[in-house]
Amino acid sequence: MMSMRPWLWPVLFALAGCTTVGPNFTQPRTNWDEGWTSPTLASLASAPSGADNAVWWRQFEDPALDALIAAAMADNRDLKVAGLRVLEARAQLGIANAGLRPQLIEGTAAAGYGAHAPDFAPIGKSDFTYANAGATAAWELDFWGRFRRGVEAADANYFGNIANYDDFAIILRAEVARLYISYRTTGAQLKITRDNAALQKRSVEISEVLFRNGAESELDVVQARTQYLSTIAEIPPLEAALQQTRNAIAEILGRPPGPLPELALGPQTLPATPAGVSMELPADLLRRRPDVRAAAFRAAAQSAQIGIAQSELYPSLTLAGTIGVSTTNRGGASNVIDLGLGPSVRWNLFDFGRIRGNVRVQDARLEQALEAYQQEVVAAAREVDSAAIAFAKSAEEDVVLDQSQQAAKRALDIAQIGYREGFSDFQRVLDAQTALFRQQERFVVNRGQHASDLIAVYKAIGGGWILSTEGDYANAETRARMQARSNWGRLLDAPAAPAPQDDAHP
Repeated sequence: MMSMRPWLWPVLFALAGCTTVGPNFTQPRTNWDEGWTSPTLASLASAPSGADNAVWWRQFEDPALDALIAAAMADNRDLKVAGLRVLEARAQLGIANAGLRPQLIEGTAAAGYGAHAPDFAPIGKSDFTYANAGATAAWELDFWGRFRRGVEAADANYFGNIANYDDFAIILRAEVARLYISYRTTGAQLKITRDNAALQKRSVEISEVLFRNGAESELDVVQARTQYLSTIAEIPPLEAALQQTRNAIAEILGRPPGPLPELALGPQTLPATPAGVSMELPADLLRRRPDVRAAAFRAAAQSAQIGIAQSELYPSLTLAGTIGVSTTNRGGASNVIDLGLGPSVRWNLFDFGRIRGNVRVQDARLEQALEAYQQEVVAAAREVDSAAIAFAKSAEEDVVLDQSQQAAKRALDIAQIGYREGFSDFQRVLDAQTALFRQQERFVVNRGQHASDLIAVYKAIGGGWILSTEGDYANAETRARMQARSNWGRLLDAPAAPAPQDDAHP
């Protein structure tokens, strides 16, 4: 085994702790996202109402919606998987940190019985016992920062999984709210259809009486019945859509199709939509979104892979130590203790082509990750602006459609009066009924769309991003089951460290 001068050891340890190859990652930037906001969104934003804007869905003031979102956060299977991936990433971070400590310990042991054969002495006179044991420990010094870069990659992967969890939580809340609004919208459509069917049925009955009395032609009866049956035919698809939407909500809650008790907690009507976005828009609107942060963490993890690959170009130094003990009861033999300590060097001198190729591969992947980040920011800006425009325009449409349905109601009243007094024919009444039905239907559909557009705005700006702790990523039952199977220590309960905020990290 090689020997070294004692004064060289401090030098080696110092070099092992300060030399790190590969690029140091910095937060990726664009030349336009700093302080960017959508002009349309800025015009819609209002001062916070005093409520906790992290729970934006409570602005609809609907207990049923609140209960459904709470149930989804507790029971959605995909969210549970996302949480478990955070715990997996934290365990992987522990593996990476373990590389900074001695990596290999081997032990040997042996015992036996022997006899001094050449003396041909009787058994019991020259027989003896012996035993030996030994251990070897090896520690590869992190001379070029390979293990430290591995910790950086695992660290970025850990925080990236937290960002993915937060992003999925935002998407989940928004999707539950959207499905709930869709359910209430379909229910409102169904009510309007049934109400208009009842009105049209009354017109059929009137036309039949007048036809029997000779005051009207059969054509009026047939036209009235055609209109009535056409409206009745729209009820089954709406009933099917209502049940299918309820099933979709049940699925997102992790339940089979069936009744949803939460739906009975609130009013059985479409909730009113707040007039604006009740929150102050942050200057870093885009970069605060969890999906954008996750993209930055993916780039940070890939940057560390370059350093890991480059470290293979340089020799690796491993310190190895051995200790062995031998003992015997044979006369004249003494116990022996062997100690050894020294370095070993490994250098892939004849594999530089493969190593350099791997460095280039990792570098190209970093550029891909940076471009993906840039595209993620652009997509986020598009989503924010598009959601804001849709919300603003559906608000304008709501005003017009409200006036339109009021005018249709007035037109029907006038047509009915004219028909009763003989100034107009029955066709005018049927046309007015059809117009009223369509305008009412358009109005309630747009009301539902307007609410969905507001949900899309909060989703786009990262609303509902509630900082989580490690305990949030698995419920108590799951943590107990995992702890019983494997020793997780405090990894399942300790709070998550906050993600780094300086320029060197996402």
